[in-house]
Amino acid sequence: MLKKFVTLLGAALLLATLTACAGGEQPFTLAERETDISPDLTYESSMPLAYAAEFAVDRYAGGYALITVSTQDRYLVIPEGAALPEGLPADIVPLYQPLDNIYIAASAVMDMFAAIDALDSVRFSALQASAWYVQPAREAMEAGEILFAGKHSTPDYEQILTEGCGLAVENTMIYHNPEVKEQLEKFGIPVLIDYSSYEDNPLGRTEWVKLYGLLTGHEAEAEAAFLAEQAAFEAISQAEPTGKTVAFFYINVNGEVNVRSTTDYIPKMIEMAGGKYIFEDLGAKDATASTVTMQMEDFYAQAKDADYIIYNSTIDGELNDLSELTAKSPLLEKFRAVQQGNVFCTTKNLYQATMELGTFISDINRVLAGETDGMTYIYQLE
Repeated sequence: MLKKFVTLLGAALLLATLTACAGGEQPFTLAERETDISPDLTYESSMPLAYAAEFAVDRYAGGYALITVSTQDRYLVIPEGAALPEGLPADIVPLYQPLDNIYIAASAVMDMFAAIDALDSVRFSALQASAWYVQPAREAMEAGEILFAGKHSTPDYEQILTEGCGLAVENTMIYHNPEVKEQLEKFGIPVLIDYSSYEDNPLGRTEWVKLYGLLTGHEAEAEAAFLAEQAAFEAISQAEPTGKTVAFFYINVNGEVNVRSTTDYIPKMIEMAGGKYIFEDLGAKDATASTVTMQMEDFYAQAKDADYIIYNSTIDGELNDLSELTAKSPLLEKFRAVQQGNVFCTTKNLYQATMELGTFISDINRVLAGETDGMTYIYQLE
């Protein structure tokens, strides 16, 4: 068995090594995952996945299912009333169904739960009702069906424990607060870290809905939701290449520019919409980080001639007009797109709209075609 990960000193170092094993061994791949995990379990099949590459599911007789994430985290889904198999490796986390009173700290996941009608499995949220743009989640919180249980970095442990939280779903931000994961697990609450945003293919990100369908007993609904989104992708992803280049970015509090790696799902969606991502070879191909941070001068040198620029507002909020953008750096006024009026901003709810990425592709296609009326997740800055 491959060695476990050692404690890492910083988030950047952690993310750079999550898919590699300690001690200089070769990186772990899901194709090498172990399926013979207990003498009590008989392997039957694996979940068919068309696009997702960051998780796998192996099924066993009796309804058991083993989830393996690309980080080598493993979870065994145990059907209601079934026993814990003998001889199970110590690193495998048992998840007993039904999984109730789930704590959602990974905001991109809530849309998947809503899409498969599984919000009744969710009891706690790391966001206040006003911060949700997934309307069913907001309504459930306003009705008291889902409770605010503290931010992902400072959860209300007492509240979570009192109502018997069955699972905490976190995103990789948890690595900035490893003590939270440690404390949740100390209290007997299993922690599943969502890696859907690390999928190279946008449909791979959406396909994580199948994992949450498995956990909540809504597999049929998850399959239907995924097929519907796949159809939406196919309807728009046949757009003819326009040759128009697009830069997608945001500027952090230090004045640095955060851009997507070339292999990330956002550049893939730009290509599907008929555009061309301005950065042709940005980010190491074997790195897990989906973004790259650069100085404004470097960003200017590489992206100043982009035909369109799209500002990602999901981090620091929406911009009201072009002046708010150019106030972030005087260099922005020299960009071709700024001078030609081809500047756009995403709506702040984009990151939560996991099950509507096809609509986002359609919006980009409208930008490239100059037909900007009726867009959902992008608007023009003037």
